[in-house]
Amino acid sequence: MAFTRTYDGPEPVRINKWLGQSGVCSRREADALIADGLVSVDGEVVTDAGRKLEAGQTLTLSDKATATLAAGVTIMVHKPVGYVSGQPEPDKRPAVRLITENNRVGEGEVPADEVSLPPIGRLDEDSRGLLLLSSDGVVAKAVIGPESDLDKEYLVRVTGDITEKKLKVLRHGLMLDGRQLKPAYVSRMESFRLKFILREGRNRQIRRMCEMVGLEVIDLIRIRIGPIKLDNLPEGKWRMLTAEEREALVGG
Repeated sequence: MAFTRTYDGPEPVRINKWLGQSGVCSRREADALIADGLVSVDGEVVTDAGRKLEAGQTLTLSDKATATLAAGVTIMVHKPVGYVSGQPEPDKRPAVRLITENNRVGEGEVPADEVSLPPIGRLDEDSRGLLLLSSDGVVAKAVIGPESDLDKEYLVRVTGDITEKKLKVLRHGLMLDGRQLKPAYVSRMESFRLKFILREGRNRQIRRMCEMVGLEVIDLIRIRIGPIKLDNLPEGKWRMLTAEEREALVGG
């Protein structure tokens, strides 16, 4: 099934950059798909690798492109604080560096250096927990596609006065970047520990939500993405997603 998404960013952006940032595929893979005539914008096949998307335009990857991206692997990693999810600035450490033989848990081989493993959804540098890295376009669509309804679960430690009024606002009523947030599940677990379950992933969303009600996040860990749980995977370690887990993730 073709992959379709409408761009809603504030500024025009190169197609390969946007696909890479969105976790759909790497920039190099995007360039190859464009070269093969498998990418279209508003129904017109893209032939220029430098083409930019503008707000309101709809990008579509053909069935063949989706199948090409699906022929990949998916890795789950317990990202520590101090690593970034995607392509970093020169002084940053990308999470993909953790994918070594020494850090592996369970069966599977370390993917070859030429295999691109973009992040499927971001996790901030100062946050930790479950991160998916995948060259599987079907997985990417299931997790971050426009029709995805997968929720993500986080345990968050904060400082500040937690009140029922603040919890009510966190659950429903906040706006970020001029857009209303989807309702969130927020509950108090301990004195200064909250559980968040979100169905979207705006930039630094939980931290910004907490700031807006006078709370400061001092620790944030993602423990679940849809049916995929971090469980007891040690920090800094990784393992292959099983066939059963992939099946559960993409909805059968």
